[in-house]
Amino acid sequence: MTKKELFLELAKPNKDGISRWVSVEEFTGKYEKLKLGNGGSWFRESSSLVKKFIVETNKSITSGNSIDAIRQDIKNFYKDKKCVMLGIKGFSENTKIEIDHKDGRKNDERISNLKSQKIEDFQPLCKAANDVKRQICKECKKTNIRWDAKNIKGNPYSYYEGNEKYTEDLGCKGCYQYDPVEYRKESVRKITKEVAESISKKLLDEK
Repeated sequence: MTKKELFLELAKPNKDGISRWVSVEEFTGKYEKLKLGNGGSWFRESSSLVKKFIVETNKSITSGNSIDAIRQDIKNFYKDKKCVMLGIKGFSENTKIEIDHKDGRKNDERISNLKSQKIEDFQPLCKAANDVKRQICKECKKTNIRWDAKNIKGNPYSYYEGNEKYTEDLGCKGCYQYDPVEYRKESVRKITKEVAESISKKLLDEK
């Protein structure tokens, strides 16, 4: 059997492409050759498995690697979308679209549960943008200081909600990396409100 066939036999995805979570601790005996080694070639971007299913390695769930599945309907929704950071969708290694967990800490049990995760919990990012975001989220997790959107020249606000301090109540919400689309929408709302208030004040002062 090929490694793809072995993994599918172990994971047992249903007709919708949804499988249970699979731990590397199960890669023993018959499934010994599925061990990840230095990269897990059998589930790389170019592999036949990834062309049909979405799999991710996530070291934050256990002390080792585990496979984190995203529902097939969510995969289908985002597969033709462009990167929300860079506005591109290509075929090179760095421009291929990956479906990103908005919450970079991946510690929400609802989102981890295939039955309760929602389309809006994810976003399409090209590999280059997703790689950068992953490092930013690691730094935030280490320091509890959120990334400042003003690092990108022209961005008018640091956060669309909350401030630089990460809190359990707000989580990642409000960070540009969490949702750049919502950041832009909220920035337009804030600017519109500020302009309206400024004009209103000016008119009142002229009376």
